[in-house]
Amino acid sequence: MKQSSEIRAKIGMVKYLNTAPIHEKWKSSVQNDHWQMIEAAPAILNRLLAEGQIDLGFVSSYEYAAHPDRYKILSGLSISANGAVGSVFLFSHVPMEHLDGAPVLLSSESETSVSLVKIILEDFYHVRPEYMTGDVLAAGDRDYQAILAIGDDALRLVDKATYLYQFDLGDIWKRETGLPFVFAVCAVREDFCELQPEILVAIHRELLRCRDEGKDDLKAICQLSAPRIPMSEKRCYEYLSAIEYDLNAQKRKALETFFGFLIKRGDVAQQALPLKIVSNLYNSG
Repeated sequence: MKQSSEIRAKIGMVKYLNTAPIHEKWKSSVQNDHWQMIEAAPAILNRLLAEGQIDLGFVSSYEYAAHPDRYKILSGLSISANGAVGSVFLFSHVPMEHLDGAPVLLSSESETSVSLVKIILEDFYHVRPEYMTGDVLAAGDRDYQAILAIGDDALRLVDKATYLYQFDLGDIWKRETGLPFVFAVCAVREDFCELQPEILVAIHRELLRCRDEGKDDLKAICQLSAPRIPMSEKRCYEYLSAIEYDLNAQKRKALETFFGFLIKRGDVAQQALPLKIVSNLYNSG
């Protein structure tokens, strides 16, 4: 009980391989008994942040757009890709244009990727499948015409799935919009911003440091992280080299474009824009 009373900040970290450069650096270099890191899938972190069980963390971009009155976005931090991401796939037996009315299984672990695949199918390819949600690893290859898999599940399926087509959603978004795609942002609760501004600055600074040092030390990160999939260190390095963790002007534009689609579709309110970004007094990139 004493330990929990001393926790002054709870920080959510996506448990997938794609956060390893930040996550591993944090675990090896940040020692603060007053900060607790909570590891979970994006959908769980979304719920924990909404319920106030964590104060800030990496959550689905969709979560911020759905509740813009509750959160702000920490500058300089994201999980994004400028083109192919390598871990967000629609595996399909048929071309996308043939999926109208077809059964498609969606991962339950990320609202952002679910929204993205619906935008791609409905707005870009003009088809409307019959959507279901469930465990993509437990699905038989013949149960659905296509499945959406994300994160570590997608990395495990990409080599063994028997679907004829593997559509990388980051690649399709880039081709259609000319922009990168931001899968997750580091969101902080409005009340935490007001009540703990100094702690927020300190955590923000550490996250940015871990971002930079993790990318600079990627080979060592891959030695630690590749066995969890499992995958070769070479493939892990290639995968993580394509993941980006900043939130530059182009990525902010990408977020605005994605949120614009969500607003037009009626999925989120217009208050999702403009973005509310916390920028502290140091270079955050």
